[in-house]
Amino acid sequence: MIPLRTVEPEIAPIIWHDLECGFYRADLGLWRELATRTAGSDGTSRVLDLGCGTGRVSLDLAAAGHRVTGLDLDPRLTAELRRRAATRNVSAGAVVGDARRFNLRRRFDIVLAAMQFLQLLETPAERIAAMRCARAHLRKGGLLPAAVFDLTGEAIDDEYIPPLPDIHESHGWVWSSQATAIRLHDGGTWLTLERLRRAVSPRGEIAETEDRVRLQVIRPEQLEEEMRAAGIEPIERWVIRPTDEHVGSDVVLGEVRDA
Repeated sequence: MIPLRTVEPEIAPIIWHDLECGFYRADLGLWRELATRTAGSDGTSRVLDLGCGTGRVSLDLAAAGHRVTGLDLDPRLTAELRRRAATRNVSAGAVVGDARRFNLRRRFDIVLAAMQFLQLLETPAERIAAMRCARAHLRKGGLLPAAVFDLTGEAIDDEYIPPLPDIHESHGWVWSSQATAIRLHDGGTWLTLERLRRAVSPRGEIAETEDRVRLQVIRPEQLEEEMRAAGIEPIERWVIRPTDEHVGSDVVLGEVRDA
């Protein structure tokens, strides 16, 4: 018997975000270290988390005692972050906004661009605009750490071997997300990460969609140039090693020298 088709429930964007991004933890120690570096005399840092999603980074830093604000385009994700912060009784909020053009009318000690967030922006002009907005929200001496993926040694295009799907059960549904391809385009200047998403309802009905995420390929040297164009001085780099499920990353740290 062919399974009946259905549509995803309203909770779907939150589940997909958690399933595909929310369980990554390899970078959390670095963000905690940098938040501690910028903390004031009370031991807390004011943090702005760009592309916060459901709070993977924001909630971790808030649990460490920092005061965190998330920024994301999707109001469903920001609402979920606020709900989780209230449930856990931690100091994390979230606002809906575009990282390329926002004005929160306050300054932070650190603005984070974690997990390849800047690579979702398709042009240097868009990334520079986002970093200029970040600079306008940083105090003098404030920090902007930004991560870009490192594809060294990774199988892509025809060499890519799809991993087993990520599976999760929630709200009576069984959710499955499987990466199916990583394809480079235009001489390797950008790529698409392709996934097959499948949600099975309690009655066995199936909702199935194909998802494609476009990411620009950016070397750390290029990111440093764009930081300078935004008025932020690159000062350090780190490497986040790959895991069994995720590629590695290079992190460029920029500092605001005047404000």
